[in-house]
Amino acid sequence: MAGNSKRNIIQLESTAGTGYRYTVTKSRKLHPERIEFKKYDPVVRKHVVFKETK
Repeated sequence: MAGNSKRNIIQLESTAGTGYRYTVTKSRKLHPERIEFKKYDPVVRKHVVFKETK
């Protein structure tokens, strides 16, 4: 998916402690800082904050 593009594949991990992760891409040029999204965690069945991991 991000083979020759300028976007990097990153993982977003749930802050609820469930270990659930989303895989997304981001542009390192536009967003050099670590990102956070509020997304659905199916383990706890509610929306929680997901933070970028290494």
